[in-house]
Amino acid sequence: MRPCVLVFSGLDPSGGAGIQADIEAIAAQGAHALPIVTALTVQDNQRVHEVAPVDAGLITRQAALLLETMPIRALKLGIPGNLANAEAIAGIVLQLRAPQPALPVVLDPVLASGHGDPLARGDALAALTPLLALATVLTPNLPEAAALGRTDVPHVLVTGGHADGDEVCNRWHSREGVREWRWPRLPGEFHGSGCTLAATLAARLALGDTMAQALERAQRCCNQALADAYAIADGQQIPRRIEHRGA
Repeated sequence: MRPCVLVFSGLDPSGGAGIQADIEAIAAQGAHALPIVTALTVQDNQRVHEVAPVDAGLITRQAALLLETMPIRALKLGIPGNLANAEAIAGIVLQLRAPQPALPVVLDPVLASGHGDPLARGDALAALTPLLALATVLTPNLPEAAALGRTDVPHVLVTGGHADGDEVCNRWHSREGVREWRWPRLPGEFHGSGCTLAATLAARLALGDTMAQALERAQRCCNQALADAYAIADGQQIPRRIEHRGA
């Protein structure tokens, strides 16, 4: 059987980010996504205009049925939409972890779109608080890492795409220290790169990779997907996720 990754994320109607990006990235690695939509959005490949959180009770009921019938090997968490949804998701994680204490949880702590548009009702940072305590690994970009400050999450991969220079430096912070990866900076801008990285990482962990292996492979896949990105309109390009595996 293919390992399943339970995904909580928003729906991006442009198909570049959010739940569609997660499904494509997870499938590309040979795992299977169990997608639960946390929020509906009004957006294109450039800007987010509106976020409408899904009812927290509906999220809980969807997950409850999946937990009864399907073995889950990892979770990928995107935007919760609001605090109520984050608390509901946290309860689901705790339920899953009762028999599987080491179940990996990848949290992409998205606070805003690339153009600064909010991606939650209310305080986006406060909406992440119930999930931060449960994450195995965070994948913030530089502005998100600065907003989050110091955390007790065991693994944090800070992506350096917002810095200047010809290279992008990603830094893995863990209890063993700091490790760096450097990738050539690609031309253009991309819609859904963070989702692609975090979902690929969750899939690699579900497939049994160590954290070091999963981080290496997820970054390589994401870089390849960005290098082969395609346009659907003017502005940000869409990562070509489906064709790039990490093995």
